[in-house]
Amino acid sequence: MNDQRSAVEPAAAAVAVPEAVSALDGTGPARPGGRRAALAPVALVVAGGLSVQFGSAVAALLMPRAGALGVVTLRLAVAAVVLLIVCRPKWRGHSRADWGTVVAFGVAMGAMNMLFYQALDRIPLGVAVTLEVLGPLALSVAASRRLINLVWAGLALGGVFLLGGGGFDRLDPVGAAFALGAGAMWAAYIVFSARTGRRFPQADGLALAMTVAAVLSLPLGILESGAKLAVPSTLAMGAAVALMSSVLPYTLELMALRRLPAPTFAVLMSLEPAIAATAGFLILDQALTATDALAIALVIGASMGAVRSQVGGARRKKANA
Repeated sequence: MNDQRSAVEPAAAAVAVPEAVSALDGTGPARPGGRRAALAPVALVVAGGLSVQFGSAVAALLMPRAGALGVVTLRLAVAAVVLLIVCRPKWRGHSRADWGTVVAFGVAMGAMNMLFYQALDRIPLGVAVTLEVLGPLALSVAASRRLINLVWAGLALGGVFLLGGGGFDRLDPVGAAFALGAGAMWAAYIVFSARTGRRFPQADGLALAMTVAAVLSLPLGILESGAKLAVPSTLAMGAAVALMSSVLPYTLELMALRRLPAPTFAVLMSLEPAIAATAGFLILDQALTATDALAIALVIGASMGAVRSQVGGARRKKANA
């Protein structure tokens, strides 16, 4: 992600290894102020990651009350309302192609959330996020078309092999499939967030896409959970999930991207599986084996390597131009 673009793309990156995988140029605004000023945006990104993953852990606690689809509905609906109030997007003056793009973005966003929470209901948080990250990683490898990325792909596959114990015998196969599906939707989300950012000013496209996602999830959430969604304590926890997993990280990472080079941002986002595993351990008592920890480390290393390779390739092209 290039931090000189419209705000929708950095905002959307809060739940993704962002479109830095497809638009990294290695540049970022130079800011004076010493070491503390340099570390401040890094702290914002880490805080955003912590908020997202601990929000997911709270969502897992809420699932016995509201169901996976019910939690998704609460998260997307509250986030949509907040973004509509804050962004006040214009509903008129957009072409059919504009609406087609934002609807596709919303569908990808809704599907990504629904599939991920279905996975979270069946497998540990750290494992779910690790499998989900494979979607953006595959997009990065495909976009780069460099041989070195085959190494990173192999490293990631090795991590997945370890996570599955050699055949996913110890993981719920349905949960693993949901997580991989969420990863595919994550890749689509990245593509359409970039297109939306080019068509809509500020974060208007994000607010509209979040509304589309909320509308799509609403009937499914009501069908699964019904009146349970109206219980005050459930609504309160759902609002907490929305704020922790959507609104707060969008804000923190948008602030960070104004001062942080895109490659650094993408590398920091590659740490999401480790943050998720920590949240799962502290809140959900989901301990990882040494093999699981190694598998997650392999996938993180592959993500970082792919980002660095993408940056190197972009710099060489720029130098040769």
